[in-house]
Amino acid sequence: MNLSAVRSPFSVSSLSNGDDRKFSLGGCSSYDTDSVASRSSGVFSGYDTLDTPPSCDFYTNTEVFGRPKKSRPSLFQLHSNPQDDPSPPPLYEESSVDKQSPDEDEPTEPPPEPARFGWAQGVMIRCMLNIWGVILYLRLPWITAQAGIGLTWIIILVSSSITGITGLSTSAIATNGKVKGGGTYFLISRSLGPELGGSIGLIFAFANAVAVAMHTVGFAETVQVLMQESDVSMVDRLNDIRIIGVITVTCLLAISMAGMEWESKAQVLFFFVIMISFASYIVGTIIPATPEKQAKGFFSYRADIFATNFVPGWRGPEGSFFGMFSIFFPSATGILAGANISGDLNHPNVAIPRGTMLAIFWTTISYLFISATIGSCALRDASVGCNYGWNFTDCMTNKTCTYGISNYYQSMSMVSAFAPLISAGIFGATLSSALACLVSAPKVFQCLCKDKLYPGIGFFGKGYGKNNEPLRSYLLAYIIAICFILIAELNTIAPIISNFFLCSYALINFSCFHASITNSPGWRPTFRFYSKWLSLLGAVVSVIIMFLLTWWAALIAIGIIIFLLGYVLYKKPDVNWGSSMQASSYSMALSQCVGLNQVEDHIKNYRPQCLVLSGPPCMRPSLVDFISTFTKNQSLMICANVVTGEPSLGTVDSAKISTHLKWLNKRRMKTFYHTVVADDLRAGVQMLLQSTGLGRMKPNVLVMGFKKNWRKAQPSNIENYIGILHDAFDLQYGVCVLRMKEGLDISQTMQAHVNLGFETSTEQALDTRMDPETLMAMYQPTTVFQTRQEKKNIDVYWLSDDGGLTLLVPYLLTRKKRWGRCKVRVFVGGEAQQVDEQKQELKALISRFRLGFQDIQVLPDLNGKPQSDHIKRFEDIIAPYRVSSFQKDGEEADETTKEFSWMVSDEEMETFRTKSFRQIRLNEVIQDYSRDAALIIVTMPMARRGACPSALYMAWLEIVSRDLRPPVLLVRGNQENVLTMYCQ
Repeated sequence: MNLSAVRSPFSVSSLSNGDDRKFSLGGCSSYDTDSVASRSSGVFSGYDTLDTPPSCDFYTNTEVFGRPKKSRPSLFQLHSNPQDDPSPPPLYEESSVDKQSPDEDEPTEPPPEPARFGWAQGVMIRCMLNIWGVILYLRLPWITAQAGIGLTWIIILVSSSITGITGLSTSAIATNGKVKGGGTYFLISRSLGPELGGSIGLIFAFANAVAVAMHTVGFAETVQVLMQESDVSMVDRLNDIRIIGVITVTCLLAISMAGMEWESKAQVLFFFVIMISFASYIVGTIIPATPEKQAKGFFSYRADIFATNFVPGWRGPEGSFFGMFSIFFPSATGILAGANISGDLNHPNVAIPRGTMLAIFWTTISYLFISATIGSCALRDASVGCNYGWNFTDCMTNKTCTYGISNYYQSMSMVSAFAPLISAGIFGATLSSALACLVSAPKVFQCLCKDKLYPGIGFFGKGYGKNNEPLRSYLLAYIIAICFILIAELNTIAPIISNFFLCSYALINFSCFHASITNSPGWRPTFRFYSKWLSLLGAVVSVIIMFLLTWWAALIAIGIIIFLLGYVLYKKPDVNWGSSMQASSYSMALSQCVGLNQVEDHIKNYRPQCLVLSGPPCMRPSLVDFISTFTKNQSLMICANVVTGEPSLGTVDSAKISTHLKWLNKRRMKTFYHTVVADDLRAGVQMLLQSTGLGRMKPNVLVMGFKKNWRKAQPSNIENYIGILHDAFDLQYGVCVLRMKEGLDISQTMQAHVNLGFETSTEQALDTRMDPETLMAMYQPTTVFQTRQEKKNIDVYWLSDDGGLTLLVPYLLTRKKRWGRCKVRVFVGGEAQQVDEQKQELKALISRFRLGFQDIQVLPDLNGKPQSDHIKRFEDIIAPYRVSSFQKDGEEADETTKEFSWMVSDEEMETFRTKSFRQIRLNEVIQDYSRDAALIIVTMPMARRGACPSALYMAWLEIVSRDLRPPVLLVRGNQENVLTMYCQ
């Protein structure tokens, strides 16, 4: 077979421009400049086709400079034949990427590449520097003296266990897809959603800004001690620390704002300085102690010193296990320093797990080692050196013995082989940690600002330069840091941030657990060394430790999170990140829906679950608003649209569906939206009636708008309209028809308004290529059902017992605040001689239903003869549909009515005369009693299928609701009870 003879008009030969180069099935590498995806797969399949083999380009959101982004052919291109189908492709097939005009100038050089870092420099070194902070040099010896070597190891191991579990959870989340900038906030928000992600993002950014102050104060404290030893002072101890701290953080700000390259180079320098200081410390513990060091409590390694320092020696107000833990724990919080610059990493999916876990391991070893060695070499109090041949009687008497690891924060300098190297290490550790936090806080906050979850913070999200540096966020973090530097007490600042970091760790672990437990298909982390139950344990332990450290601070932190969470839940930001909360909602909803299959229906649990034939909801807002009034938060509501056309034309436009859903969400509708394609309206509604819903969550009431223009419509449309009512009754649906004096369809009115807007707005005129339906969805017109109703009546004409739906609808309305002030009046037909008896009987019945309706009226004149002019008006309405007016060439009436079943013969007019008069008379009664009502609810007249012509039935609905100012709702239940007077 010659395949070229049947070549598609979309043949790739016309797209390849004669390029015969070979191509390969490349992966996702950026240097794959000639992927086969852009052309024919004929070389692989053996025939000419537009279909393409898989390519990474199809799934990425980024483009490679110098070549257009490649995309797979659309379904329209593959499936349709343009020769037979000249119509344009549907909107959802259009590319979402704006195509550049050929007249536009294309850049000749690629944009500058931002600095990217690997796992060692970008994550491991950064995390280690942040963990080796001020606590290591200035507080670990003191904590060892307080808690003893044994409990200090427990404090270190518990802290490392929490951070290790958090590191595993972070690694799992970071490897579940491409990670962008935003660090911890990005990981949590994209996993748990904007509610928890936003709250923890703010808190984590704030905690990092406070951590800048903590490390800077540690640096300033060391400088102040060195100045004091040299008898140099600017003001006094506290003010000296404040002055030095402000100057230092200002210099760090300058380095940070210079760019990530400078910051990274500074971190590497600090790392080497710390390594040298460690070497100096280790050498110092080994060499014999000099008399000067012995006088300060250092005697090198001794078993009795180790034994004495192994047990606790609590002192002062902080002297407790959790007091020491709260001071030490901030030193372990640097594990997220690498993740916080995720946007500046080469391959964050690889760098974050590897660098973070190695940093935790090596820093834990270093903390354990230093704690054990300092506790084996140095005394708690230098005065205890009396046992080793030293006399401290004078300083003990004067209480001036200030040396020993319980009294002297600079003990590591005293032990070191060369003390200035420890000071250099302190400078490197404190400055590197402060610098890392000063970079982390703005990076996290910038991502939060760009997501626009909270008002008033977007100003700080603007980025500058090739690295998109958040300079405004840097200044904000700088100001926060200065405020806490003014406290100038390290032991006061450290516990403040412990709870905020523990909150972050708890949520990271919970994110990993929640994503795992929901079994979402999208949870596919490449990091396998984690356990969902270990993550849950880490989350629980983090929360418990929060309360054990400082219970009131824990309550404040949780309260802030709940407040921020509530705000985001209330505002409902328009973001969709595929969070585990969405997966959890789906799992719960699926489980509950399946569980409903085990529960039999009961009258007490009956709810009107409405299938609303709204068409595009924006075109009939009154219909949607009214039904939503009594279904919101109580029962199912589905807005349905029937699109007439061939399904192969792609007329079910996903873009339009999304537009209508946004319109409904913006209107705060608790509803679903469903579209079907059919040859005509009735066929589409038949599909909806039989297939809409899930299990027991399916509609039981069909809601329609009244066809106001039925007299101008084709007779077949009338037949279809009435046929829909019959179909609903056949399928055991209840039916509601809403009529408003001004009509329900506002498309023409709104279209005129939209066109006027485009004529006066140049900016909006760019979108006139959109179809009218999409344009109308941009507006939110106000309807009478959106406002609170006045103290008026809801008049219910319960003329036939349909099972109680006619009474249930007004009862549900009055339970809502908008209709709460309205009074329900129930009208029934009756005999003049038995009005009182019938009224009492009906009142007793309604009272047993517990509906609260007290105003019951019997209408004895309902069956009277209507006025002659009203009869004449009804006959004029039905006259165009009488058989006699359509007979030609002596056709028999019977044959005509067989061919045109919507016609009304003289015999049928006579048969249904009494019923027609009743509808005319009912309209007169409603005009008399309910002229000023807020809403009129009338039992819909019933017509037998095949016996009553469609035109006659339509005329009944017309005459009952004609010329009424209030909205009219025609209701007919399916003749099964929806109200009960029993409790079981």
